[in-house]
Amino acid sequence: MKIVTLFGRSAVVLVLTLASAGAFAQWPLSLNEDGKPTLAPLLERATPAVVNISVSAQNRTTTNPLFRDPLFERFFDVPRQPRRQPRQSVGSGVIIDADRGLVLTNHHVVVGADRINITLADRRSFEAELVGSDAGTDIAVLKVEADGLQALEFGDSERLKVGDFVLAIGNPFGIGQTVTSGIVSALGRTGLNRGRYEDFIQTDASINPGNSGGALIDLGGRLVGINTAIVSPAGGNVGIGFAVPSAMAREVMEQLIEHGEVRRGRLGVEIQDVTPGLAEALGLDSSRGALIVRVESGSPAERAGLRPGDVVIAVDGRSIDGSADLRNTIGMTRIGAQVRIAVMRDGRREDVSVGIGQVPTEAMGESRLADELEGAEFQELGPNHPHHGSVKGVVAARVDPGSPAARHGLRSGDIILSVNRVPVSTVAGLADAVRASNAAIALSILRGDTRLFVVIQ
Repeated sequence: MKIVTLFGRSAVVLVLTLASAGAFAQWPLSLNEDGKPTLAPLLERATPAVVNISVSAQNRTTTNPLFRDPLFERFFDVPRQPRRQPRQSVGSGVIIDADRGLVLTNHHVVVGADRINITLADRRSFEAELVGSDAGTDIAVLKVEADGLQALEFGDSERLKVGDFVLAIGNPFGIGQTVTSGIVSALGRTGLNRGRYEDFIQTDASINPGNSGGALIDLGGRLVGINTAIVSPAGGNVGIGFAVPSAMAREVMEQLIEHGEVRRGRLGVEIQDVTPGLAEALGLDSSRGALIVRVESGSPAERAGLRPGDVVIAVDGRSIDGSADLRNTIGMTRIGAQVRIAVMRDGRREDVSVGIGQVPTEAMGESRLADELEGAEFQELGPNHPHHGSVKGVVAARVDPGSPAARHGLRSGDIILSVNRVPVSTVAGLADAVRASNAAIALSILRGDTRLFVVIQ
């Protein structure tokens, strides 16, 4: 592009002269009336499939329960506090089936929504229905009844390489549809949110708040990712954005349409990454793979003969780089499917056939904690914590800005002492107490040296 700008039409002629007819047929750029390369025709085909999403919801207030006591209000002349406050937010979405009106977006865009509206590129607006949503991958599927929709074709995200050109389309800051360009900066990024299923495409195409749920497309105009997150100290673009690969989004979409939820596969093992030290100790040629630390009794892994100390290096011929890779692969495999798992055992490669099981109901019961306090990471009070030994509770180690947990009033560093007057001292105990609540959830919080209540209704 810079060469063309500096040297004009002659540079274009030089490029055309050097390119073979076959190569030029694959070149995604068109030439405008001035003979200069442009992506406009490509975007004219792609942008109508990207929609703006407007979400209306009711935030639960987090006032002290005393403020809702009629005697307290009358005695102290306290005005009645609204129990819910309206909230508006915006995001983006991608039409992936024009006939059925199916739209892909992010879970965090629509979570807790009372009303979802989408606005098309031609400015028509429609109310959308939530088909299903998955917090684990941050993917949601909407359905809209409308004529004349235009969909994006799925691309093959597994064929992406670092350095491939990509375009991000979305609605940053709610200002309207915007297109930015960049390259694939990295693949297989994990660790942004603990406990999630992550295999992110990293890109330097500008992604800002409001882009969430928008499209990441290749230069063929195919959908290769759903934009989902940014790394930014100040809340704006710094050239580090992330997208859920289209292969993962498509699998989640199919399960949400079929079941209304994602039914994740299970091996029944505890795993960890293979460090260079472990690789040397185990006699491995590389530090790639997932080391099985424990095999659950009665699990699919035990029935298949997997053992602690086995290093999983491939599933159905696909290489496994680490524990997150294995977790994603098994978690997105259909229940009941037979997979071939390659392991290194005592210096030899062995292939084992495993029937994928289902995550137990009790483990899936954690979802309510994720819904009510989503965006917060909890830890037990360790020996290095200033309050270790002086109080019993669970600390909110991280609270994501704008998350449901943050909107309910929780802050990083808060120590949850009890749930509805039931003391909690472990993360599992916190989850049990939240699940046992039938109505409002009153969290007794220690924030610094101050005790207060955070109420979730």
